[in-house]
Amino acid sequence: MRTNSLSRRTFLTFTAVLPWAWRAAAAATIPIGLEMYSVRDELAKDPQGTVRAVAAMGYQGLEFYAPYLDWTPAQVQEMKALMDGLGIRCFSTHNSESYFRNDTIQRAIDFNHVLGSRYMVMASSQPGPGLDGWKKIAEELNVAADQLERIGLKAGYHNHQSEFTPVNGVRPIEILAKETKRSIMLQLDVGTCLQTGSDPVAWIKANPGRIRSLHLKEWSPDPGKGYSVLFGEGVADWKGILSAAKEVGGAEYFLIEQEGSRFPQLETAKKCLQTYRAKGF
Repeated sequence: MRTNSLSRRTFLTFTAVLPWAWRAAAAATIPIGLEMYSVRDELAKDPQGTVRAVAAMGYQGLEFYAPYLDWTPAQVQEMKALMDGLGIRCFSTHNSESYFRNDTIQRAIDFNHVLGSRYMVMASSQPGPGLDGWKKIAEELNVAADQLERIGLKAGYHNHQSEFTPVNGVRPIEILAKETKRSIMLQLDVGTCLQTGSDPVAWIKANPGRIRSLHLKEWSPDPGKGYSVLFGEGVADWKGILSAAKEVGGAEYFLIEQEGSRFPQLETAKKCLQTYRAKGF
């Protein structure tokens, strides 16, 4: 007689596979964080209260931007204790080019160690003229990366529009990718990539293993909208972008970023995360 119940052998085989399946599913899940520039006004007024609010929304991690370097060492220790208590992590930090130089890098290193950051990301740069200026930025990144890697940190670079805007027929981001060590993360800002007319998926696929984090910034070509649209309201093909990031880019974490919207900053961050979750990412 046929039955819907499992045989003992089938049951044992199934249960033996389950732990592996759970581990595989967990490995495929990319944690979602918030670039704290998104809530910059709140962060400036109340750093700890803002981090509490971000954790309460359900974000798993965050990325502090440049003003964290104005904190005192005691404030950095207090922030790490708060994050530990909330169960939220600092995935990375954004730093100006000036903090990648030998005479200033130590402060950033010390703060990143305390915060538990994985990556020190160069968030902006001021290259000299032409492609040679970008090559010097790449050289600066390589030197800093050697120093960071000796103590367990990694370097990264974050693009804006200029990196995807051709100079003498070449996009500077291609120079940075070619001239920097493969250990240096190329953190992709999706919105600015789209705004320049570049294809985020094509860029990810052209640089396997190097797009280890992304700023999930939305963008719309509609007049008056630009970066002010919420996650999911613009033209980004998030399914294609995130699939490429996971399968090819080597993504370790994603970061929601908003430059501003029709809602207050904290509400904006919450709405973007809700949409991200609702889409099943």
